[in-house]
Amino acid sequence: MVSLVLPRLVDVSAASRRSASVAERNVAALRSVYWLLLLSGFVEPLFYLLSIGVGVGALVGDLTLPGGEVVTYAAFVAPAMLASSAMTGALSETTFNFFGKMKYMKLYDGVIATPVQPFEIALGELGWAMLRGGAYSAAFLVVMVAMDLTTAARALLAFPAAVLVGFAFGALGMTVSTVMRSWQDFDLMGSAQFTLFLFSGTFVPAEAYPSLLRWVVEVTPLYRAVHLIRGVSVGTAGWAWVLDVLYLLAVLAVGLLVASRRMGRLLYR
Repeated sequence: MVSLVLPRLVDVSAASRRSASVAERNVAALRSVYWLLLLSGFVEPLFYLLSIGVGVGALVGDLTLPGGEVVTYAAFVAPAMLASSAMTGALSETTFNFFGKMKYMKLYDGVIATPVQPFEIALGELGWAMLRGGAYSAAFLVVMVAMDLTTAARALLAFPAAVLVGFAFGALGMTVSTVMRSWQDFDLMGSAQFTLFLFSGTFVPAEAYPSLLRWVVEVTPLYRAVHLIRGVSVGTAGWAWVLDVLYLLAVLAVGLLVASRRMGRLLYR
């Protein structure tokens, strides 16, 4: 029994170290400019929060959520901005940057000459993306607490939810990158990302949409992310968070599997 289990444990340990090495390579390469990356990804959702959440919120007033809870408009928008920040941070690293390293820099062609496998590359790049996405999320949660849009205790619960969102979108981004043919294809991805940002219950409850559009909205990954983080931040999650978590875990697992397999085909052809 020990002889059957031990090799698997050793393989998992070795794979984890190799994945960590991929992430460490990114940290070493971008250490001097990392603070600029953090600033660029953090400022955009903060400006949306201040301009729409606070500015437009002064005109809108309080909102009554489907569960009957009454919240300020800024408190309603802030969790959506957090989910969007986690999505943007993960996608920025696992789409444009990942595509460039794979297709033009040919970085991974050299990596696979070592014992590192495509799945380990994907896992390492995903871990690096979450260093970026997690930093965005942590900074934004500090702002939310400072603006009294959530409590410190709820912010601590919202952070792992935001990390899960980043992992899910990071895996999805790598999958998309493996089917991209050129830089021009990213225009389509940008349009899809902005559409998700607008129609994911970000600025209005999903119940405000017509029935058919509402059904489409509720099956998108960003809506599930917004729904999860808003429920945790406002305190209205109930048991609905289970569906959101399972959905995002499924996106993470499928995205990571498909991305690693497609990477294998592209790198070993």
